[in-house]
Amino acid sequence: MSPSKPRKPPTPERKTIDLALQGGGAHGALTWGVLDRMLADPRIHIASISGTSAGAMNAAVMADGLHRAGREGAREGLAAFWKAVSDAARTSPIQRTLWDQLTNRFSLDHSPGYLFFEHLTRQFSPYELNPLNINPLRDLVAATIDFERVNRCTALKVFVTATNVRTGRGRVFTQPELSVDTIMASACLPFMFQAVEIDGEAYWDGGFIGNPALHPLVEDTATRDLVVVQINPLVREELPRTGREIINRLNEITFNSSLIKELRAIELLHQLIAAENLESERYRDCFVHLIHCHEELKGLDSSSKMNAEWAFLTYLKERGQAWAEKFLERHFDDLGRRSTFDLKSLFSDSFKPLDLDAPAASGGAEK
Repeated sequence: MSPSKPRKPPTPERKTIDLALQGGGAHGALTWGVLDRMLADPRIHIASISGTSAGAMNAAVMADGLHRAGREGAREGLAAFWKAVSDAARTSPIQRTLWDQLTNRFSLDHSPGYLFFEHLTRQFSPYELNPLNINPLRDLVAATIDFERVNRCTALKVFVTATNVRTGRGRVFTQPELSVDTIMASACLPFMFQAVEIDGEAYWDGGFIGNPALHPLVEDTATRDLVVVQINPLVREELPRTGREIINRLNEITFNSSLIKELRAIELLHQLIAAENLESERYRDCFVHLIHCHEELKGLDSSSKMNAEWAFLTYLKERGQAWAEKFLERHFDDLGRRSTFDLKSLFSDSFKPLDLDAPAASGGAEK
């Protein structure tokens, strides 16, 4: 009797998702870690990304790498981009104090350079401080991202949000119109940089109007799974009391408000679909998921978003990888079946931290 042929292991189920990536300066390295873990998993296919500020940069770098050399090219591109960010920051006057280094604190709240520039930007506009509009970050983005490849990339749809200064409305850019200007517009903090002009219109950071914009992903017919990568704390249990703490919390609330509004709109859409028994490509229910680690984020001061030391960026990357690993372990089987984030929690006014792992109580249930 001839020996039986060994059975081939079963092909792992493949899940298609869309990603929504928030901005947050150096904290965008958390998203780098999430993307790296997702790209390393052949079971996960990312169809589209909507990103703002650092999220937009991550998305563009990923599209560049995917078009050049597939998943490994995207992982290599992300690592090279964040290393370039760190290398460029070595000569910056904004550095941690010796005490912060010795105590392993990544905050810049006591950095003389940070405090000096913080004071300047509150007294003078970037048009007064930087009339020549010199922007090293723009040069870095132009040098590290090939936008011809980004715009030719068919493996990933990229959406980038910026805020129109004149109208106060958001504009979403996508291929084939992505460029250095669109990325820098999405990351243009008005107290630090001059507004970016595109087609005669001036733009500021997209986080004011969509951090990130979710509607392009809700309308995507490639998948029903929308995964939000949250890198700005939704909840802080301690009441801010100092001037800096108050400003930092106001910034967090401002940059989260647009996301919360869109998530609430999705919940209302869920309720409409359920009430009217609507299910079509136009009125399409979607499954919402959240990758977020409240306990780790609340220990990072807002000033750490300006800290681009390699040790800090790699620390954040590792935290992001751990977030993604935890999410996949808990919720991979839920993808394509149900939401894992309870959108109704966004309607409650509670000081308690959100239960980010609670199963969905409405909308997006298994069908």
